Amino acid sequence: MELTLIHLYPDLMNLYGSYANLSVLRRTLEGLGHSVAVKPVLPGEAVELDGCHFLYLGAGTERAQKAALEALTPDAGAIRQAAEAGLPMLFAGSAMELLGRRITDQQGKDWEALGLADFLSRETEKRFVEDVYGVCPLFPEPIVGFQNKSAVITGIETPLLTGLSMGYGNDGEKRPEGYQKGSVFASALTGPILVKNPALLREVTRRVLTYAGAEVPETIPVDGELERGYAVTAEELEQLLGQQAE
Repeated sequence: MELTLIHLYPDLMNLYGSYANLSVLRRTLEGLGHSVAVKPVLPGEAVELDGCHFLYLGAGTERAQKAALEALTPDAGAIRQAAEAGLPMLFAGSAMELLGRRITDQQGKDWEALGLADFLSRETEKRFVEDVYGVCPLFPEPIVGFQNKSAVITGIETPLLTGLSMGYGNDGEKRPEGYQKGSVFASALTGPILVKNPALLREVTRRVLTYAGAEVPETIPVDGELERGYAVTAEELEQLLGQQAE
């Protein structure tokens, strides 16, 4: 099957190697025998969602995030409708904040966001820079990653990670993190998150295949290097958690 993945603003929003989330998803889908086209959308271009099977926006600086928001606002209604229709999406890093109702920057200026959810983001002078280890109700494997953010997010009722043993959540230390509703996924975690977490990569792959009407295999193979990298990271963080508990 021919599948289309849309990459929003790849030059503007590409901190921490965010493009790799799309790269590993593409390789995983191609490994299952599908033909995959990645279509970049640049600021000022319309977001054409007809025939799209996955929508992605990566991490950016606070300034780049606001530029992305301004560029994407004309398409907010279409993106909301697509989300309601089940189009799989991933908003990674600071892009997560665009999904909510409003972003308040450090100067107190309010930016109306895309409104896919009702949460609020407030930028602070403090940066939260730390490793993350948490649980996701979609699969048994822990989620691992790294965060470097300044925003505190309130009002999320359906987090991606329902609890953290390590790291700063949406609105507090070791609190739930991210957002997930239907097939819309978002997290402040970098790594990038799909590269770091094969279980989440498999889950997103399943959502893409289901939305496209393609066969979903019982087992979705991913690159062995991803599995080995995940095992090493998870073991290191678990050892650190054990030391902290002593």
